[in-house]
Amino acid sequence: MSIKDWPDSMKPREKLLNQGAKVLSDAELLAIFLRTGVKGCSAVELAQRLLVNFNGLNGLLKASKEGFCTEFGLGPAKYAQLQAVLEMSRRYYQHQLSNPITLTNSSATADYLIAQLRDLGYETFMVLYLDNQHQLICAQELFRGTINAANVYPREIVREVIKHNAAAIILSHNHPSGIAEPSDADRRITQRIKAALSLIDVTVLDHFIIGENNPYSFADHGLL
Repeated sequence: MSIKDWPDSMKPREKLLNQGAKVLSDAELLAIFLRTGVKGCSAVELAQRLLVNFNGLNGLLKASKEGFCTEFGLGPAKYAQLQAVLEMSRRYYQHQLSNPITLTNSSATADYLIAQLRDLGYETFMVLYLDNQHQLICAQELFRGTINAANVYPREIVREVIKHNAAAIILSHNHPSGIAEPSDADRRITQRIKAALSLIDVTVLDHFIIGENNPYSFADHGLL
């Protein structure tokens, strides 16, 4: 049966318009993005199949162009659409974070960092530089790779802090594995950065680890 023949209460687009996007399942949200199914398969059924094949929505969002386009019902046009949606989301949160008021809200900061880091296929280390009113000066990706490779250097962060005349910073990095739990290396490098910056009276307000689900906050867990 085509989605057109479904009751309005079951149609993803009508559900979104009447009840809001939060009530939709991952498959229903993806079906709205896909717009149409393929022969013998509705958009929702196609979405369900793709979520299984990519091991969930997160896997689909992280897929390479080659991996994405090999799936039946997808192609370069859909891949371009998806990348545009992701970039619009990143820019939206960047705009939200540029509002000085939002930086007092750790939830908004976490949302911004999720949009920036969650869907990357590699580990990256980002620093948010703040003024003495905790307003954002800029966000910067400083290091790429894995912390276990000891490639995060406190002296580089100190140099950038002085360059931006920051009074405080927020650290963040992602775990492509999806598990947002700090390793021993994460804890050690955070304390090293905190100690280095204390010498120039700059505060580390938080360190967020971005994984598949809720981000991990060092401040919320009493690790700062």
